[in-house]
Amino acid sequence: MRHCSGRDIQDHLYKTRLAAIVSIAIAVTCAAATDPLADLKAGAAALEAKKYAAAISLLEPVAKRLPKIADYVSFLAASARFEAGDYAAVPKTLDPVFKMMPVSPLAPRAALLIARAYGQNGDWKAALDILRKNYSTLPQPAGDLAMATAFAGAGDAISAVVYHQRVYYGYPMSDEAAAAGQELARLRGELGEKYPPAMPNAMLGRAVKLMEAKQYAKARAELESLVTQLGGAEKDLARVRISVADYNAKDTVRAHRELASLEVQTPEADAERLHYLLLSAQRLKNQDEVNSTLERLGRLYPNSKWRLESLIASANHSLIENQMRVYEPIYRACYESFPKDPQAAGCHWKVTWGHYMRRQADAGEMLRAHIRLFPGAESAAGALYFLGRLAEGVSEKASARAYYDEIVREYPNYYYTVIARERLKEIGTVAPSAKVNEFLHGIDFPQRSRTLSFQANATATARIERARLLHSAGLDDWAVNELRYGAQNEDQPQVLAIELAAMTTRTAGPDQAMRYIKRYAGNYLFMPIESAPAEFWKLAFPLPYRADLERFAKLNGLDPFLVAALIRQESEFNTKAVSRMNARGLTQILPGTGRELSRKLKVKAYATASLFVPAVNLQLGTFYLKTIADNLGGRWEAALAAYNAGPSRAKAWSSWGEFREPAEFIETVPFGETRNYIQTVLRNADTYRRIYSGEIRAGLSK
Repeated sequence: MRHCSGRDIQDHLYKTRLAAIVSIAIAVTCAAATDPLADLKAGAAALEAKKYAAAISLLEPVAKRLPKIADYVSFLAASARFEAGDYAAVPKTLDPVFKMMPVSPLAPRAALLIARAYGQNGDWKAALDILRKNYSTLPQPAGDLAMATAFAGAGDAISAVVYHQRVYYGYPMSDEAAAAGQELARLRGELGEKYPPAMPNAMLGRAVKLMEAKQYAKARAELESLVTQLGGAEKDLARVRISVADYNAKDTVRAHRELASLEVQTPEADAERLHYLLLSAQRLKNQDEVNSTLERLGRLYPNSKWRLESLIASANHSLIENQMRVYEPIYRACYESFPKDPQAAGCHWKVTWGHYMRRQADAGEMLRAHIRLFPGAESAAGALYFLGRLAEGVSEKASARAYYDEIVREYPNYYYTVIARERLKEIGTVAPSAKVNEFLHGIDFPQRSRTLSFQANATATARIERARLLHSAGLDDWAVNELRYGAQNEDQPQVLAIELAAMTTRTAGPDQAMRYIKRYAGNYLFMPIESAPAEFWKLAFPLPYRADLERFAKLNGLDPFLVAALIRQESEFNTKAVSRMNARGLTQILPGTGRELSRKLKVKAYATASLFVPAVNLQLGTFYLKTIADNLGGRWEAALAAYNAGPSRAKAWSSWGEFREPAEFIETVPFGETRNYIQTVLRNADTYRRIYSGEIRAGLSK
């Protein structure tokens, strides 16, 4: 690339009578020699450094030279114009944003910037017009705050209050909420009796959102203030939720005392009160009160959602204690009283599984009923598998084959598919049962996309080209935003997910890349491996640090694919991952466990920070996993349960039944998180094997 200086041009001016013509030619040559992406990058850097004149001079000429991303160039230039105080130029500078095809992700932000520019010039009507025109796409709560500001500028204080309230009550944890709160206080004083009060549901909603954010003290204070402002049903709810805040803050004794003595008039509030009274009694280990409260809910509010939640909480508590006599009638009440609720399937499955594990005669019929009633439930695959096992138990191989075939067809990448394939190998070539197939054909299984097109259409191609240009200019955040916008709003999210994941792998690591695959191609568990490109599967199931992973797996006699699957579930290959329990690194080792293991393995210069070093973490993690498995007799399903929930729990669960196969132990694990963890790790190990085993056999480079 040639860089031309002013000195070059002056020399030419003095050497020829055609100085003017030559100077123009050289200027054109210099401009053409400049890399527009370099100018874009430099312009963005100048804007960030608050050198607005330089940013404008660099960016505005580039828009025409980068037509595919002219909207981004124009937005940066308009931002520089705004910061330089040239508000009148902002709307016209942003014209390319609104004319871009495919639609620019910057359009909502451009509308906000134009509104601010109009506001700076005192043209609040124009500001409101642009905000109204684009309101449905404005980012929130910034959009509502901009509307409030524009209404206030236009002299419509009442409307300003309404939009400030949307921000303050709807987004309590945002920076905008603090600004809205200050403005509401000012407007309340300005308007006096004309001030429009917030809706009661909005005020209660703010407190609920604070609780969801675990701001329990703030939520409690908010609710206490609302009690004096509200009346009727809303006041009752506020009074109940004061104690809910106490319960969530683990002040259980106080919550229980207040809930027990509280009297409310409205059924909804009383049902919620009884639910949290039950939870408090449960936490205080008062089973008699739990039972009496559950009975009262059933008698007074049989169809309330709070009764359903109480049924499930009570049954789950008994499930953890392995008290089938106690939990079965409660789960049964759940699915019989609330058959259409999404949680009914889980309740029905717990009863069904209890009958299967106790080898009761009606287990087969209950499994078939589960499939008929809940064909879209996660547990349907398990029901099919255990129907197959029952059929095998009475030598009905044709029936078993029909059930296993259905699993393989309906659930290509599930845990039960892995073991169904193994059962099919055992069964051999027997034809599937026509009677079972007739039953299965009558089941209304969800319609799922089995294959997706990974050939980019014109819109996806344009998104990818734009993202790559932005990436080349060092604007990685905007490149990602471009692809995310297309994945969220257009018809080929799976194609853009590959580009997103590939780009993010280079800039942020495999964990974020994997999350993009899960988010934008979340149906991949129902896609056969051969239906998507190898790149897609390797981004969804990455294998970084492969040489060390395989070395330490081999050293400890472990399946490297199982180790990879465990890491994918534990940390998503984020070397800096720290869990809520303070476990660290790839295999999520606790600091205390790390110190103990490092002494056993004589790791030199070990420190807690060493857990973030991939090789050290893999050395400790593989040794730890092998130790756990050895202590549990080499039962990998139990070892994974211990890795997730602790060895003592895994040993206790192992005594809960006479398990004929690993799948029975796994399905019996009472913690949903641990049960899903075991199934997912084993399923993913199989997926890793199908993706990478050929490479290992061929000895390809890592």
